[in-house]
Amino acid sequence: MELTEALRRRRMVRSFEDRSIPAAVLDGVLDAAFRAPSAGFSQGTELVVLEGAQETAGFWAAVTEEDWRLAHPRHQATRRAPVVVVPLADPDAYLRRYSEPDKAGSGLGSAPDKWPVPYWQIDTAFAVMAMLLAAADRGLGALFMGIFRGEADLRRRLRVPARLQLIGAVVLGWPAPDDVPSASVARGRRPRAEVLHRGSYGPDSPG
Repeated sequence: MELTEALRRRRMVRSFEDRSIPAAVLDGVLDAAFRAPSAGFSQGTELVVLEGAQETAGFWAAVTEEDWRLAHPRHQATRRAPVVVVPLADPDAYLRRYSEPDKAGSGLGSAPDKWPVPYWQIDTAFAVMAMLLAAADRGLGALFMGIFRGEADLRRRLRVPARLQLIGAVVLGWPAPDDVPSASVARGRRPRAEVLHRGSYGPDSPG
């Protein structure tokens, strides 16, 4: 599939079939994550991959409560997905890299708050986007979701070291028909004229 077609087809899928992903297909999606950009080639992204109901059940138990699941029956179709990938960002990898001789002059190797923005999170987000596009390229459905509850429980279940930051999860599987599309889609895309600014933001930008 051409990149432009993968971009056009990519969407957040919330309904999945209950069938596995062949190993070669899944590996292709995971490999895409490690082709994403990385500041200073710090490579501070790591992935925890959960395959099959036995492994993914622990994820869903941590990040959703029983009362919430009962109140959101539609979410059952999301939990059918056979794979959940938890991307992790490692700030220490960037501090180490920017303490090396060729980067030390930047002053970024001493502490995370020296960075204008947390590049470890940005690079991990790049890796997520690469996986979303690779999934679309292979005919898979994918959903990026935040971890809004149960992070401590999830860390314990997955034995995630304290130094690593969770930025969310990527849910992967074969898309199933969804009779209730997300209400967000009705918002439509903003016109290019509103979001594309050439030369400057505008003559009277307040900053």
